[in-house]
Amino acid sequence: MPGLLRYTPLLCLLLLPCLATAQADVPAGARAAAVGNASVTFPGLWALNNNVAGVATLEKAAAGVYAENRFGVRAFTTMALLAAYPTPKAGTFGLSISRFGDELYSRQSLGLGYGHRLGQFSLGAKADVWQVAAQGLGSRKAVALSVGVQAEVTPELFFGAYAYNLNQAKLSEFADERLPTVMKAGLAYRPYQKLLLSAETEKHIDFPAELKAGLEYKPLEKFALRTGYATQTSTISFGTGFQARQLQVDYALGTHTLLGLNHHLSVSYQLN
Repeated sequence: MPGLLRYTPLLCLLLLPCLATAQADVPAGARAAAVGNASVTFPGLWALNNNVAGVATLEKAAAGVYAENRFGVRAFTTMALLAAYPTPKAGTFGLSISRFGDELYSRQSLGLGYGHRLGQFSLGAKADVWQVAAQGLGSRKAVALSVGVQAEVTPELFFGAYAYNLNQAKLSEFADERLPTVMKAGLAYRPYQKLLLSAETEKHIDFPAELKAGLEYKPLEKFALRTGYATQTSTISFGTGFQARQLQVDYALGTHTLLGLNHHLSVSYQLN
């Protein structure tokens, strides 16, 4: 590992496109990671980061933790804590906390989200307060505002769209440094009960569009197998998930042809 750390600056340069798109818009949950993050249509707790509209479908309070490590480098570790509380009539409220990096460079966020169900449609909005810090350079704060929508087109077909940082929040006047603005939209199709196919396109305002696709298969009711692919980072992902009563555990492994492996683990619990 010490030998690898010598190449951290080079890794940062190679990873610039994918790290830039993830600078603020941080997907959460190993289920999403396993399907190439083609998860804009997915409802539930992790939608608080992936498409806030999806929390509107929650019927019970839930909380979860998420951990991600890229390429075995400690500085490329993300930790997140999410919680959501649905009310009978006023919709669902959510809280998210995340941190990426180490003592040299880090970014952390505190987010408040809201989702509401209107028939076949779910609508959501979120505000994230970000702090980005670099050793010797101080820190900067910014607030990113986001909105999302999900819809059940038919019982087998689902649509989702999400716009992150619509206000193009500025971190610094120097070089007009801003948090990234990211927009994505996609579809999910369930041809039969055990199989779910998902696909979406994501556009970072400063980078080419990325296509992502995933597959989830449930050989057993409480057990899932998943795979996915993302074009911009050429990442192939695999994963599995297991549910035991109110507890859900998911794991994903991503493989980059040049840089190595990504590991993702999420654990969530739904209250009675």
